[in-house]
Amino acid sequence: MPLASMAGQVSPKSALLVTLGVIAVMFVWFWGSAVRRRRGVEPIAPTPVGLGIGFVTDFLDTLGIGSFATTTTLFEWTRTVRDELLPGTMNVGHALPTIVQAFIYIVIVDVEMPTLVLLIAASVLGMWLGAGVVSRWPRRNIQIGMGIALLVAAALTLMAIFNTQTGGGDALGLHGARLWMGVAGNFALGALMSLGIGLYGPCLIMISLLGMDPRAAFPIMMGSCAFLMPVGSTQFIRKGSYDLRAALGLALGGIPAVLIAAFIVKSLNLYYVRWLVVVVVVYTAVQLLRTAARERRAQQAAQATA
Repeated sequence: MPLASMAGQVSPKSALLVTLGVIAVMFVWFWGSAVRRRRGVEPIAPTPVGLGIGFVTDFLDTLGIGSFATTTTLFEWTRTVRDELLPGTMNVGHALPTIVQAFIYIVIVDVEMPTLVLLIAASVLGMWLGAGVVSRWPRRNIQIGMGIALLVAAALTLMAIFNTQTGGGDALGLHGARLWMGVAGNFALGALMSLGIGLYGPCLIMISLLGMDPRAAFPIMMGSCAFLMPVGSTQFIRKGSYDLRAALGLALGGIPAVLIAAFIVKSLNLYYVRWLVVVVVVYTAVQLLRTAARERRAQQAAQATA
């Protein structure tokens, strides 16, 4: 069959999935090369705690809760990742489970391809620019940024609990001014992902406010993260601003959790889970902000006595 005829038979959705597959392979190769360079220099085998955190957070992520807020909280509780390494660790570690999510939801949920592609591209650009900045931030900036990010996540979870966002419409795509509003919004959400503000909650609200069927948010938000996280993660990997052992735990524990949540559990009453997330996330945010303030005072005292 001529190549032109074969190309004509490839649907836009198939082309998107092939592109995602290529990005996944490239990310595995790039990260794998970094892992091989660090093998023997430091322990890299994931701990049972790290695998458990990956399983729990990506299980909830697949059901729409999001993973960044819960991962931050569990890392803080278990003291397994230094504060300044949290954004990089989460973006690198959750990249592969999110790619699996995206493959599933892009296949089973219909959304107009121009909308899907443009919103994904905008989020990738936002992440690339944001990750280059955040990967160079000092510890205190990360603590303050993560504390604020967690409070934002708690507020979005409360909105989901009380259903304060609009119910959305039945459209499967955006057009005209609404399309460009969506592009601008997803660009901003992609940039915020580099700081640890999860994209799922705000993307779902944005899609609903723009009049789309809320179900269409799943391939958009998961597709956005699946493309932007490998791209942005290369910045964190190149600069070494992530915890390799913890990231491997997220990846290896998260992938089977995604498959179980998507194909076996499928749905779950998340009301009480969301309330639990709000409580623990707010607690963690306060602790991060208090630590940043305490370290600032200690630094000022040291400078005063110098």
